[in-house]
Amino acid sequence: MKNLLIIFILLASSSSYAQHMNNNALREIIHTKSDTLGGVSGNWKFIYKQIPMLCVTDETNNRMRIISPITESDNLDKDLLLDAMTANFHSALDVKYAISNGILWSVYIHPLKELTNEQVESAISQVYFAAKTFGTTFSSTQLLFGGRNNTEQQNSKEKIKEEKIHKF
Repeated sequence: MKNLLIIFILLASSSSYAQHMNNNALREIIHTKSDTLGGVSGNWKFIYKQIPMLCVTDETNNRMRIISPITESDNLDKDLLLDAMTANFHSALDVKYAISNGILWSVYIHPLKELTNEQVESAISQVYFAAKTFGTTFSSTQLLFGGRNNTEQQNSKEKIKEEKIHKF
C-alpha cells in the first residue's frame, strides 16, 4: 500500500508539470508578441518586427509550426544552399531552413501540447533571426553551436564574393 501511495504521488506531481498548449493559448502568446495577427484558429498570419510569419497547427495530430518566407528558391545558388544546410547543423539551432512550394522558409516545428510559453516566444524570435540573418550569419540567436565563429564566417563570405567578382 505504501509503494502504491508513493507511485500515485509521483504520477500526480509529474502530470502537474505537463504542458497542455492548445490553439487558444498559442493564439494569446502570438497576439502578445506580434505587431498584427490575422487568420483563423490554427492558421494565423502575423507580423513580428516587420517580418511576416505564419503559424499552422494540427491539434488532432499534436503538431505546430511557425514559419517565415525568406526568398524564392530560384534565387538560391549552390553557395547559399550549402550555407543554409551548414547553418541547420551549427547556427540555426531550433529553427531550420527548408524549401517548400518554391519558397525558402525559416521553420520551427514542435509537438503542440508539449510547448511551453517560453518555447513559443523563443520560436518566434528564432524564426525572426534566422530569416533576418539569411545570407550573412545564418543564425537564429547570438549563440553558435560549433562551426566557425562569425568573423571566420564573414571572411569566408567576402572571399566567395571576391572569387565570383573575379570570374566576371
